[in-house]
Amino acid sequence: MKIVRVQDIIGTEREVSGPGWTSRRMLLKKDGMGFSFHETIIPAGAELNLWYKHHLEAVYCVAGNGSILDKATGETHEITDGTLYALDKHDQHTLRGGTEDMRLICAFNPPVTGREVHDEDGAYLPDTGED
Repeated sequence: MKIVRVQDIIGTEREVSGPGWTSRRMLLKKDGMGFSFHETIIPAGAELNLWYKHHLEAVYCVAGNGSILDKATGETHEITDGTLYALDKHDQHTLRGGTEDMRLICAFNPPVTGREVHDEDGAYLPDTGED
C-alpha cells in the first residue's frame, strides 16, 4: 500500500513547474501502478498549448475554473469543479486558466517518470524505458 500526501511533495523533486503550471507528481512510473497520478495547478489567466502525442491523459477539476480548446474541432469547453476531460485521441489543445486558479487531478498512461518537460509541441517525449 502506498500513502502519499501532497503536502509532503511540495518543494521536492516531485513538484515540477513550468510556465503557467505546477505539477505535483504523486505516483510515477517507478511506483509500478501502470499510470502516473498528479495534482496540477493552472494559475488564473495562464494559457498552455499542449499535445500529448505519446500519452493519454484524464483530468478532473476539483477547484477553480478555466477552459479547454480542442484544436481539431475549434470547440471550447468550460472547466469548473466537477468537470472531467479525457485526451483520448492525443488531442492538441489549449488549456486556459480562468478567473481563479484551477486545481486539477490528472492520470497519465503510460506513466511519466517525473523528469519530463514539454517540447516545442507541448508534448512529453515518449518513454525511454527508464524509471
